[in-house]
Amino acid sequence: MSQEIAVIGSPEFTTGFRLAGVRKFADVPADEKDEQLDEAVEEMLNDDDVGIVVMHDDDLSHLSRGVRQDAETSVEPVMVTLGGGTGSGGLREQIKRAIGIDLMDED
Repeated sequence: MSQEIAVIGSPEFTTGFRLAGVRKFADVPADEKDEQLDEAVEEMLNDDDVGIVVMHDDDLSHLSRGVRQDAETSVEPVMVTLGGGTGSGGLREQIKRAIGIDLMDED
């Protein structure tokens, strides 16, 4: 079964992904993130067709504690955050969590 990439965030953040062919997205305007972001994340995490959820790193601060914990510990779909200075270390951990091994391990 093929799974899709989903993107959640402001319309400015999601537009590039939509232009690249991402069909599942949730636009949450900046002034409504505190009210709507939890629901959008929960919906994507519970969608069996979604394998990867992409968000901006700064948006994690708008999530409630429970939803944030669910997003950060979710294996399928895996939550990938971009921006906000997470750097390669954060991406390395996200990839390791998603596939179960550290591809950059030198052992």
